[in-house]
Amino acid sequence: MTSDRLSHTVLREIGFMLLAEGKTISIRADGNSMYPSIKSGSVIFIEPYEQGVRPRPGDIIAWKKDLSFVVHRLVSVYSQKMQMHYVTRGDSCAGEDDPVLIGQIVGRVVRVEKPEGKVLSPSEYSDKKPNYRLNRIRVRIISQIYRVKRIFNT
Repeated sequence: MTSDRLSHTVLREIGFMLLAEGKTISIRADGNSMYPSIKSGSVIFIEPYEQGVRPRPGDIIAWKKDLSFVVHRLVSVYSQKMQMHYVTRGDSCAGEDDPVLIGQIVGRVVRVEKPEGKVLSPSEYSDKKPNYRLNRIRVRIISQIYRVKRIFNT
C-alpha cells in the first residue's frame, strides 16, 4: 500500500471513529453523483443521527462501503426478515444503490459549502425529488466542457 493510500485509509477510519463518538466531520465531495445538490469539490458536513432518530427518505446520508463513504439521498426504506433496509441513490445516478443496513449508516449531511465557499441553505439540497435523467445529462455536458477545456489548455 502506498503512503498516500495509507493516509487516506487512516483519515477515513478517523472520520468513522469521530462520527461514532457523536462528532460532526467535514469532507470534500469527490464526484458528481449528487449533482446539482452537491457539486464536486464542495465541503459537506456529516453529523451522526441522534439516539433513536432514524433516517427518512429525502435525507442525504453517509454510509460505509468497504473503507470509504458513500453520500447519497435516501429514497426508500423497507423491512425484510426483521431488519430495516435503506435504499439510496445519487441525484444524477442511473439507478439505486444496493440496500444498506442501519449499522452501515454513519450520519447525514447537515451543511453544504460550494467549492467557492458559499454556504447552501438546507432547502437547496435537502428533501428534493431529483430529476435523475436531467441531472445525468447535465453531468455529461459539464464533463465534456471540462474535457474540451483541458485539450485547449495543454
